[in-house]
Amino acid sequence: MLSILSKPSLISVLRQQSGKGTLRSLHTTALCEAARKGTREKARKKKVKVEVKKVGFIPHNQRDKKIDLQRQNKHVDDSWKQVPTDNCYVGKYYRWPLYTVAEAIQCHRETHHPTMYNEPNSPLMIDVELNMKAEKSTKHVDNFQRVVLLPHKFEHGEERRILVFTKGNDEIQKAREAGGTLVGGVELIKDVTEGELLLADYQYIIAHTNILPELVALRGLLKRRFPNPKSETLGINLSEMIRRFADGISYVAAKDEHQQDFGLVKTCVGTLNMDSQHLEENLSCLLKDINTMRPKREGRFITRVLLKSPPSSEQLKIDPFVYVPELYIKSDARKSAASDRTEEADNTDEDAAEKKVAVN
Repeated sequence: MLSILSKPSLISVLRQQSGKGTLRSLHTTALCEAARKGTREKARKKKVKVEVKKVGFIPHNQRDKKIDLQRQNKHVDDSWKQVPTDNCYVGKYYRWPLYTVAEAIQCHRETHHPTMYNEPNSPLMIDVELNMKAEKSTKHVDNFQRVVLLPHKFEHGEERRILVFTKGNDEIQKAREAGGTLVGGVELIKDVTEGELLLADYQYIIAHTNILPELVALRGLLKRRFPNPKSETLGINLSEMIRRFADGISYVAAKDEHQQDFGLVKTCVGTLNMDSQHLEENLSCLLKDINTMRPKREGRFITRVLLKSPPSSEQLKIDPFVYVPELYIKSDARKSAASDRTEEADNTDEDAAEKKVAVN
């Protein structure tokens, strides 16, 4: 016979069975009320409406126009400012003083004296600002990277590994004596194709013209590093090329991200403990090498040159046009070419007249 107990009696029975004074909680419902983890958060996200703002078509020459207006022109032209009359003035209202290279080097030596920075062997850095406008006004000169061998060598502080491809025992021996890290011929090409030699371990790859037909097999692996005469990595005189890449200085002319007509070259031309004349010759050689990349247009290519020497923040302006021509004028070149042609024509006419006289 089934007996039904009241709620108080049921609680007393449970206490007697447990033998404890505490009462355990019981689930009286069949379903669990706890929601799954993240369901409430998903529900809240569904309620939030994402508004997509529609933007009309903007022409390419008007995009980012507000930002461009706020940026300052990096080409500094202070020719309109007055020249200071004494040595005490507010710099932003007057022209930058122009130093000779010898004066600028001496100024840096004074600041790097043991009584001040105490860095007598500090590197002499050079900043060359360029006008990267090409022959067409809408085009710009591409970024370029070059290696120039300066007349007076110094420690550039870089570890350079040079891979040389050539044939012939004499050429291999000359390349090794010149300072090639690894020199070889067809067997070296085979090692590269089989994966036993990593090209990434070498900063520069040089080749002699006598191995060019066999070297074509590596064109896919080398890609832009494939030796060619334009980059001066392919030629006959291996010794000169190896010395250039081992002892020369590497520099990059890079355009500004927001101002495409402004380019900058930052490199080192020596150390302050070198002779001033040697430093000036190194600087002159560098400027002449940069000037070989100038476009065929009127106006300046090199706009400003500054000499620096860390840790000092001092920047001294020098005149680069003592070493390189300031302007390139097309009309003069055309006139000279036309004058040469007229001279040649006159010479031919005179020769023809002389021949007629001799025949008569």
